[in-house]
Amino acid sequence: MLKRIIFSLTIIVFASIQLLAIDASVSFATFKSAKANYVEIYMTIVGKTVDFKPLDLDSLNYQASVEVVYLFKKGDAIVKYDKYALNSPVTSKYLDFMDVKRYALENGDYTLEVSLQDMTDTTNTRTFSTPLKVNFNAEKILQSDIQLLASAKKDDSNHPFVKNGIYMEPLSFNFCHKNMSVLQFYNEIYNSEIHLKEDFLVSYSVEKIDGQGNGQTLLIGHKRKSPAPIVTLLMQLNIAEVPSGNYRLRIDVRDREKELLSTKTILFQRSNPYLEETPTVVEGFDIAETFVMGLSADELRYSLKGIAPIIPTIDIERLNFVIESEDLGRQQRFLYNFWAGRSANHPQEAYDKYMEVVRAVDKMYKSGFGYGFETDRGHIFLKYGKPDDIVAVEDEPVAPPYEIWSYNRINKLNQSNVKFLFYNPDYTGGAYRLLHSNGRGELNNPQWQ
Repeated sequence: MLKRIIFSLTIIVFASIQLLAIDASVSFATFKSAKANYVEIYMTIVGKTVDFKPLDLDSLNYQASVEVVYLFKKGDAIVKYDKYALNSPVTSKYLDFMDVKRYALENGDYTLEVSLQDMTDTTNTRTFSTPLKVNFNAEKILQSDIQLLASAKKDDSNHPFVKNGIYMEPLSFNFCHKNMSVLQFYNEIYNSEIHLKEDFLVSYSVEKIDGQGNGQTLLIGHKRKSPAPIVTLLMQLNIAEVPSGNYRLRIDVRDREKELLSTKTILFQRSNPYLEETPTVVEGFDIAETFVMGLSADELRYSLKGIAPIIPTIDIERLNFVIESEDLGRQQRFLYNFWAGRSANHPQEAYDKYMEVVRAVDKMYKSGFGYGFETDRGHIFLKYGKPDDIVAVEDEPVAPPYEIWSYNRINKLNQSNVKFLFYNPDYTGGAYRLLHSNGRGELNNPQWQ
């Protein structure tokens, strides 16, 4: 009897968390072997966005399964195709799960199309499409793409993540979270034995990227290598003191005279909330005399949660860290810095004006779970403003209540005629969820119907 009770409670927990559409990190790197060129595709499924089902009626063990389809296309022609089921490990809780596949490809320009479908909830789907170039010309020194790693260790097994005796776990989303103090990466260099007779130099650096794509070098290292058909490079850099932001990792190959022979780059994001924020961002302002000092602990927390829809993505983890820290000084500095960065001369006026909208949205979309502005409708309202038109349907016989929001134009997306479809599958209160949107970067579900 106890086993069945626990099972029922677990089902409730799983059902209550499963609110997001399927999400995944999909990346690739091209390599060259003695026999063929090939591409590695790295996949991470975000566990909380797929359904885990019990293995049997009385089981406390769960498993998720996702159907993965890879299409390699040249123009409209499909030159390679693969379809398989990716199963999670058996587990008692949600967890992310990963996969890597390798495919031989000739030199050329391709389009890689990836389709994902939750095999438990077939309406939960996601598609990706990206250009893929394979270009290994034997007449010069070449490099593989750079593979960013979450971890690496020696391993002699036949595990799919093992290559050249090293188990290499891909870094999902090219994102270095707050607990990562080391950036690890892998790269291969080809044809050096043909063109070089002496040892050569490999330089690797991390550059901070500004809004125009310009880089400022923060970290740099060097490694001397001897010529060989394939030279492998497995390296790491200490990023404990690297602040939050957008970065570029660069690997250069140079000869003894330091002439550049080849270079590869890859972008990544870093979140490092442990680094103390600058006390002020606008010279001449003393934070002790600003509006944030008059806010209570509850008001600070409320205000910080309220800016989540409009804060840059790279700062979300730092915002969560500040909220959870319960350090009033840190929270005051973060909130003031945010509004001073938006309105250097009138930060309080900007804050007051925005918070009027936050409170109204909170009241309008309150659903019983968190604040109203934390719901999908509240989040989109604060992120993009009031829609130009709302169509609300609550009495359609064959569909749950739903709303269609239309924006004539969203400048932030540089896009016109943007729509959001929200629905209420539980028929309860204001618990509407975002099901589909044509907005760039927003949830896109081709099978929303």
